[in-house]
Amino acid sequence: MTEITIFVLAAFVGFEVISKVPTTLHTPLMSQTNAIHGIVMLGGLIVLGYAGDGLEYVIGTIAVAFGAINIVGGFMVTDRMLGMFSKKPKPKADTDGKGS
Repeated sequence: MTEITIFVLAAFVGFEVISKVPTTLHTPLMSQTNAIHGIVMLGGLIVLGYAGDGLEYVIGTIAVAFGAINIVGGFMVTDRMLGMFSKKPKPKADTDGKGS
């Protein structure tokens, strides 16, 4: 029962903390989340290295796969968010004098 209580409280606190984050901090936080998922992937690789039976191989493989998906997806989201802040190139003016 104690573990469930801690989980529910952590969910509420996490929701409150994340909902208060300003928009300008979302990109740096996403980059930090990618680093955390890298640790998850490393942990999965360690589990695979010490695996002795089929269940440990399955759990390690799932951890590595989910970690890799989160890392790649996180970097894609971060790249897209950073692209929103970059200046768009201005279209070149018509130089032949004839117009469109």
